[in-house]
Amino acid sequence: MLSEWIIVFRLIFAAVLSGIVGFEREFHGRAAGFRTHILLCVGSTLIMLTSIHIFDVYSGRVPIDPARLAAGVVTGIGFMGAGTIMRYKASVRGLTTATSLWVVAGIGLAVGSGLYFGAFVTTLIAVVALMFFSRLEHVMIRKNWYKTIIIETKDGLEQLKKIRETLSEYGSEINDLEADRSKDGSSMILKFGLKLVTNKNNTQLIEEIARLDGVKSVKWQVD
Repeated sequence: MLSEWIIVFRLIFAAVLSGIVGFEREFHGRAAGFRTHILLCVGSTLIMLTSIHIFDVYSGRVPIDPARLAAGVVTGIGFMGAGTIMRYKASVRGLTTATSLWVVAGIGLAVGSGLYFGAFVTTLIAVVALMFFSRLEHVMIRKNWYKTIIIETKDGLEQLKKIRETLSEYGSEINDLEADRSKDGSSMILKFGLKLVTNKNNTQLIEEIARLDGVKSVKWQVD
């Protein structure tokens, strides 16, 4: 039978490990952050502890598989992960957070079953992947170079044509375009969703568009 101290230790240990992963997500402003990861992992640990407790209580009386409740957690976490995934213009966001939720669920099950070393190593790997591999992706993988530029300019197809020509000169591919009126109605607010060939000329692109006749302001949208 599990002692009360073992139960408390496993629940707290799960909270600490998942909090490390959740802090990284919280730091980057993700919807599923510090508290969500802790609650999910502690809940998974409790379910694993419950499975073990049921097995201890009914062992020898009826055939019981202590992994059945754990399997339900692995299946059910897919619904929570799906809630963090959304399509944003030309890209999909939330996949990493959904995956981190799935990982901390596994960490919780491992802690609940007493597999401390495996849970600890998995936490280290998850944090390294989230904190450092993202930088490597930005350096080596072009698919992450998506940005939105916001331009306030005067009306006219000719004006739009000049802006598009400038974007084309910098190798920017337009994936999305939104147009709206300014508050005073005197100009247009254009939002271009861009796929960039490189992320090294962002400042030059802004300066080049700002020099066009009729452009009142231009800036990158902060995600």
